Amino acid sequence: MRFSLNCGNDCPVSENPMLPLECLRPGEWAEICDVSGEPASVGRLAELGLRVGSQIQMLRGGSPCLIAIGGGRLSLRGDHHMQVYVRPISG
Repeated sequence: MRFSLNCGNDCPVSENPMLPLECLRPGEWAEICDVSGEPASVGRLAELGLRVGSQIQMLRGGSPCLIAIGGGRLSLRGDHHMQVYVRPISG
């Protein structure tokens, strides 16, 4: 079973395409528009602040990547069971 928190057309920066998180370069800011995968994983990421509408900054790319979110930092490993999509924004 897969679960998705897709914001559809509600993202305020609609002129930018939705990209996988791993496409962001260090220093770039983005808004999370979709988190999909196993319900437990999606729920855990939401508890950590990684949810639709959250703004993040990519600090270090790769696997694991390092992002800034909500005043903290979060390290994420590439996981084929889960996908995070973002829209780049001006920081």
